[in-house]
Amino acid sequence: MNVFQRTLKMIALFGLFIGALLSTYIGITNVSLLQLKESVSDIAVMKDATQKEEVEELPSDTTKSDVNNNDMVTVMSEAGYPKKEVIATGYTADIESTGKSEEHPEYGITFSGVKVKRDLYSTVAADPEVFPIGTILFIPGYGYGVVADTGSAIQGNTLDLYYETVEDVYNLWGKKSVEVFVIEEGAGLLTDDTLEDLNEAEEVQGFRELYPGEKNS
Repeated sequence: MNVFQRTLKMIALFGLFIGALLSTYIGITNVSLLQLKESVSDIAVMKDATQKEEVEELPSDTTKSDVNNNDMVTVMSEAGYPKKEVIATGYTADIESTGKSEEHPEYGITFSGVKVKRDLYSTVAADPEVFPIGTILFIPGYGYGVVADTGSAIQGNTLDLYYETVEDVYNLWGKKSVEVFVIEEGAGLLTDDTLEDLNEAEEVQGFRELYPGEKNS
């Protein structure tokens, strides 16, 4: 890949990244979109006129799918988000992970009271002494995770990532040592409304193309 293509990829990724950043902070702090846009205005105007010309010259075989997980890691690193190495496993809402069947009144309900979700922002379990409830993480290979749950086996620098089926746990993740990025530290609370706002924000829908395993409807 030549310099032009790499530059164009980073511009496209930057736009998606800023959108996710805006959505995250709006959901957590209720800061207005206008205030947030003003705070990043000096960066957002980067290559304003040049960008249009470069898009017109985009090679026919270059698509947004070229902006992959490695690019996200690069952007997160350059943005200076704190990193922490963890051991991450996967879990489901079913009896093999939680001891609860679908008939149980608390089936699929996390410690925070939020229902488990695999989406652009998925629910994950963590030690609240390390990652408080509501903490937003970027987990390479998985996507964004919001700490909604805890567990007796989730102690220290460990995470449990929600998947809808046992097959997905084994086929898509298993058990990995991974360096995660802390996008926003939680305040110990999470609601269904906050999680829905994060997932439905228009600004971040482009990220779905980076993670085909997530909600695409």
